[in-house]
Amino acid sequence: MNPTSHEAPETLPPIDLPASNDPDVDRRKRRLRIARNIAIGVLGTLFAVWLILFVTKGRFLKAPVEAIASSLTEREVAVKGDFQLYFAPFKIKFLAEGLTVSNPEWATRPYLFTAGKVDTRIAPLPLLLGNWRLYWLSLTDSAVDLEWNAQRTANTWTFDSSGDAKPLELPTIDQASLRDTTLRYRDPVLQLLTDLDFASVVSNDAKIGEAVRFTGDGTLRETPFTLTGALLSPNATVQRGQNKLEMQARAANNIIDISGTLPSLADIEGVPLDTKARGRNAAELMAIIGVVIPQTRKYQLKAQLVKQGRFYRFTDMTGTFGASDIAGKFTVDMGRERVHIDADLATKTLDIIDVSPFIGYNPDVVATRGVKAAAAASGAAPARLLPNASLRAEGLRVFDADVRYRAGRLRSEAIPISDISVTVDLDDGMLNLAPLNLTMARGKVTSEIAIDWRRRPAVTKYDIRLGSTPMAQLLSGFGVAEAGTNGTVKGRIQLTGTGDALHDSLGTSSGRIAFVIPKGTFSTRNVQLSELDFGTFVQRMFEDKLKDPVQINCGLVAFTVRKGAAAADPILFDTTKNVMVGRGGFSFDTEQMDMAFRADSKKFSLLSAQSPVQIGGYFSEAKLNVISPELLGRAGIGLGLAALAAPPAALLAFVDIGDAQSAACGPVLQGARAADQRTTKGKPREDVGKGKSAKADDAEPKRKKFLGIF
Repeated sequence: MNPTSHEAPETLPPIDLPASNDPDVDRRKRRLRIARNIAIGVLGTLFAVWLILFVTKGRFLKAPVEAIASSLTEREVAVKGDFQLYFAPFKIKFLAEGLTVSNPEWATRPYLFTAGKVDTRIAPLPLLLGNWRLYWLSLTDSAVDLEWNAQRTANTWTFDSSGDAKPLELPTIDQASLRDTTLRYRDPVLQLLTDLDFASVVSNDAKIGEAVRFTGDGTLRETPFTLTGALLSPNATVQRGQNKLEMQARAANNIIDISGTLPSLADIEGVPLDTKARGRNAAELMAIIGVVIPQTRKYQLKAQLVKQGRFYRFTDMTGTFGASDIAGKFTVDMGRERVHIDADLATKTLDIIDVSPFIGYNPDVVATRGVKAAAAASGAAPARLLPNASLRAEGLRVFDADVRYRAGRLRSEAIPISDISVTVDLDDGMLNLAPLNLTMARGKVTSEIAIDWRRRPAVTKYDIRLGSTPMAQLLSGFGVAEAGTNGTVKGRIQLTGTGDALHDSLGTSSGRIAFVIPKGTFSTRNVQLSELDFGTFVQRMFEDKLKDPVQINCGLVAFTVRKGAAAADPILFDTTKNVMVGRGGFSFDTEQMDMAFRADSKKFSLLSAQSPVQIGGYFSEAKLNVISPELLGRAGIGLGLAALAAPPAALLAFVDIGDAQSAACGPVLQGARAADQRTTKGKPREDVGKGKSAKADDAEPKRKKFLGIF
């Protein structure tokens, strides 16, 4: 072939080359095509679904949605009227007329939720993550019923067949419209039932105005109450922010104000709430939750309340009741079989009138009319002081308590008392006040008081110990001069009685009372009337020696109590110059006193007048009979002698030869009974009785013969 020829070159056949030399690339391309086709199909399907739903408004889904919702919640969910469920365009629109969601069978209402109309817009993406966000919610003629079961193990708003109750959680709501909305809450354990009615609310652009206001009423442990309140910053609430709550409750003459900042409408768990309470009687306030305390005068309290599950904790409490202050903290446990109170309380100054309710007096009556009137108001007989009022025994078995209380000082004109502390333990009606300590005139009083309210009537055991107490300060509270006195007194009271009131408890009590006075010096002004040696008192008065001290070797004032009757067992004082003995006693039941005291001189005395000085009357109206019939008899004998002989002979009727037997101080200081008392020579004393009679006239020792004549 001539290379210079212009003939067309020969055409070569096409070569079929592979698409790629890498198989992996090909697989990826195929997968991409498949994914693309699937995506197109899904999008197409979704668009078709969206279009169908948008055109039909999803009304055809009414029956399936009711069935699915009923299956998931295990409740009957029904829509009586119009139903719509579709995307508009990207938000899920839900509308239901006549929507009802049933309650569990144990609930007292048939429906958890009912609404004449529900219209809302739901965010789809949060819904896929299990969160509910409502762009818009409109409720008309709706009602919510929130209940706990009797064991508080399940509630109506937890859709869980396992029975695990969960706290109430509301969805995030951006805009809202509420008309004719009510809410009912019932808790059988707390014995709480309340119905709330919310004022109509309309919000736009997440703005629902200045406040959401509500009113309501209900009962707590059969005590009716009313509620008024408001959410003062609802714009924050609808955006799941913070909301200012202010609420006032009125119940049983008490007003309770609660305010705080809530993260959402129904979220109060762990939220500090400022709480204030005021009323005429704190006992009425505590009775609302089934706790029985003595009456008080007007009170005002404020504290911070935090609810955590079954516990209601009140901290930083301050306030007043009557003329006394109070501070501390306490916790109410509502989850036990019986309500339980745990408290630490303190008072700086405790007014004695505010103590009176703890022994059965009405403090308002004590403050305005005195103790006698308060005793009469409690049902006590005329002239009696011990109150007949009692705590409700059945009330002390519905709650338990562990309370620690301290008071700096007692405001009282009579007795200087300070440093009061008591631990109160109440367990199923068994009340222990142990220890109950206080300082009285620089002496320590330690007590243990146990009241068994499980027994009907109640049985009370008293064990009160008085440590060594300066007599000067103790007597100064009763207006007696302290100068020249350095003696002390100590003692113990052990009694057991039956009765729901203090009067009944002491009026049936048995046991022993004993006060011992060791050796000491007492001012004559203080002691002479206690010694009741009238002749010596007159003699010292004429000699102007009233300020001279009297030396007490030992003294004992003791009573044996049988069924409320206290008999001197014995009353015996030994001084450097006299021996004083007492007879008789008193009755806790009738509150009558019948005692006679005689002071016999150890030395020769011309003006002794050794006749008994009597104390009678009632606790409320004691009568001192110094000019006794025996003394008048001696005066008559003296006048007769004067007429027969000469005026000096009249003194013979008052001569004491001074043969009183000194007391052995060992048994006296041991608080021994009358039968165990001895003279310094070791002989049994015959002048102290046998400790069996509470009457001064019984077993009165024979009258001493003066100069062997009378």
